[in-house]
Amino acid sequence: MGEIMDIEVPKEVAKPMTVYVWDMDETLILFKSLLDGTYAAAFDGLKDTRMGVEIGKRWENHILQVCDEHFFYEEIENYNEPFLHSLSEYDDGQDLSNYDFNSDGFCFPYDDSNKKKLAYRHRLIAQKYSQGLNKVLDQEMIRLWNDLYNSTDSYTDGWLSSGRALLEQTMGKTSFSASDLSSDMEPGSITTKCQNINVLVTSGALIPSLAKCMLYRLDDVISANNVYSSWEVGKLQCFSWIKERFRGPNVQFCAIGDGPEECEAAQAMRWPFIKIDLRPSSPHRFPGLNMNMVRSYIDVIYGAADAEAEEVKE
Repeated sequence: MGEIMDIEVPKEVAKPMTVYVWDMDETLILFKSLLDGTYAAAFDGLKDTRMGVEIGKRWENHILQVCDEHFFYEEIENYNEPFLHSLSEYDDGQDLSNYDFNSDGFCFPYDDSNKKKLAYRHRLIAQKYSQGLNKVLDQEMIRLWNDLYNSTDSYTDGWLSSGRALLEQTMGKTSFSASDLSSDMEPGSITTKCQNINVLVTSGALIPSLAKCMLYRLDDVISANNVYSSWEVGKLQCFSWIKERFRGPNVQFCAIGDGPEECEAAQAMRWPFIKIDLRPSSPHRFPGLNMNMVRSYIDVIYGAADAEAEEVKE
């Protein structure tokens, strides 16, 4: 399996870098709980369950449409990988501008030849992800997508926009993602940029998860290289990869999610864990969760950081 670029944080970095490891469904976004009515049920009759289910179905249609029409999902559904660059060793860098994906013969068995063809597809998906849906969808689809996002945010009292706002706050003005780093960059040169990074670890399949990131407007705060699927390998394995990738003496990790698997994985890694709760009375939801709360969990594990170095503007 190929490896995502390791980022070794140099010892001279003064400010701690925090890697926030997020779950997706029912954490940063709402999808399954809309479809099955559990989101509305948490409000004891104050939310229209039927409306929530309808919104969830509309999201499901949009996700499948993006996957099938733009991300080759009908072809590659049965070939899930834990991250987009897991097959990078099979990608020979061929120019894909005039490559005919419809006739390259991608199929079973999953041998080296077909792994190369899948790596090509992953590279094109990463390119589309970096462009954003406004460069991928037609105007009518963009209108429907924007309407759905706004309707969902209204129905959920700002869950989506609040979650995105917190991601922006975690990154700060000096944030960077792995895709910002060139292969010839000197390690020491990241000292003035490196602060915080958002990483996504989802139990869903990789390609639909990337489509969700784009549709839920997370693609400019979580890079494609920072999306992991724990579908086959489990969250503990993904957390281990992330710890190794962002290794360094001055790096902190914090996991945020709603499920027991990420909680157990965080405990195994000795990371702070924040459990998201759908109930409107909980402070650990959106809107509600803020940087002061997140920082308090991190400080319990790592100790209070220098106030000037860790100042967060909200």
